[in-house]
Formats: sequence, C-alpha cells, structure tokens
Amino acid sequence: MAEQNRQAAEDHYYRALDFFGENQHEQAAEEYRKAIELDSTFTDAMHGLVRVYQDMGRLDDAIPVALMISACDPEDILAHTSLSILYQKKGMIPEAEAEANQARILGWKQQLKGKAGT
Repeated sequence: MAEQNRQAAEDHYYRALDFFGENQHEQAAEEYRKAIELDSTFTDAMHGLVRVYQDMGRLDDAIPVALMISACDPEDILAHTSLSILYQKKGMIPEAEAEANQARILGWKQQLKGKAGT
C-alpha cells in the first residue's frame, strides 16, 4: 500500500510540475497538496508547494510547509534558505537571519563531509 501511495504521490507531483510550468499556480498547488497527503515525507512536493505559494504571494501558507520540510529533514539546506527568504519578505528579519545562518552551517557541514570523503 505504501508503494501505491508513493506512486500516486509522484503522479500528482509530476502533474503539479506541468501546471507550474504553465503558470497555473492554483492547480499546481492542489496537485502538490494531494502528493503530500499521500506521502507526508515527500519533501520535493513540499518544496514545490512552498515555491508556488511564494509565487502567489501566499507567504503565510508557504511558511508552515517550509517548516514541515525542516521537521522531515533537518539537514535540508533549501528548507532553511526558503524560510529565510519567506521571513525576509514578511519583514521578520531576526528569523530570516537565523534561518540563513542555519543554511550556511549546514552547507559548511556538507562541504566538510565532502572533503573528509576525498
């Protein structure tokens, strides 16, 4: 059943990408939401939804989704970067700076891991 849900989630995700490419943001958002309902750990769909909401100016809707990404994957640099941008657009400068710093730290950690592995 989990495999079926993941496949259905991916189908919605790809439909969302098509809608997004056609600037049909509301339809894209709906497809991303359906993908996330089917697979609550599908962070690619969450990233897409954050972007659609941001493009629609729905920052208050985008922030909880970006926070969901961080909860699913605390090491996700893009989630922290997105939160920084969203907070900055809302004028929440201390929060934006904190998220930007978190993204930077995670980036440095990844760089160090890469150097250690070479």
